[in-house]
Amino acid sequence: MPASTNLISRAAHDLSLATWFGGSLMGAVGLNGATAKAKDPSERLRLSTLGWARWTPVQIAAAAVHTVGGIGLIVGNRSRVAKDPGSQANTIAKTVITLAAMGATGYSGYLGTKIGKHADEGGAGATEPSVSASTELASAQKQLAVVQWVIPALTGVLVVLGAQQGEQQRGLRGLLDT
Repeated sequence: MPASTNLISRAAHDLSLATWFGGSLMGAVGLNGATAKAKDPSERLRLSTLGWARWTPVQIAAAAVHTVGGIGLIVGNRSRVAKDPGSQANTIAKTVITLAAMGATGYSGYLGTKIGKHADEGGAGATEPSVSASTELASAQKQLAVVQWVIPALTGVLVVLGAQQGEQQRGLRGLLDT
């Protein structure tokens, strides 16, 4: 297989994005949803915090590998990116959305840390404050209730843009005048 296929970069890029997308979606739906059903309200935040703490290194690694794979693809396809306006636009959009997804992931981790510090207060759910929640805890939970969905939304858009990029590479656009 010729080196120009970018197999390693593409595999790293796509598998890590699948991990990032799937893990964030499973966490929002599965982990946060399940911990909201714990009988003891004080266990809800503790269990969610523990689960996310175990996932965080994987999430960070996935974002990092995705970035490295993406850079490899840009380098490997630099001629196409330089000459094809569609490839340029896609690459720019993916870069901006990747940065936004990284920011949302980092902010989610920050909010999770704040929530974890108040886990003893309990909660109606991982992202739903109890009526007796402190202002700091309630604020962090309300923000996380939104941010937890922003991450799979942004990474889902990256999946679609990756598919679009694959379609752009089917033809000869950007390669005829190398």
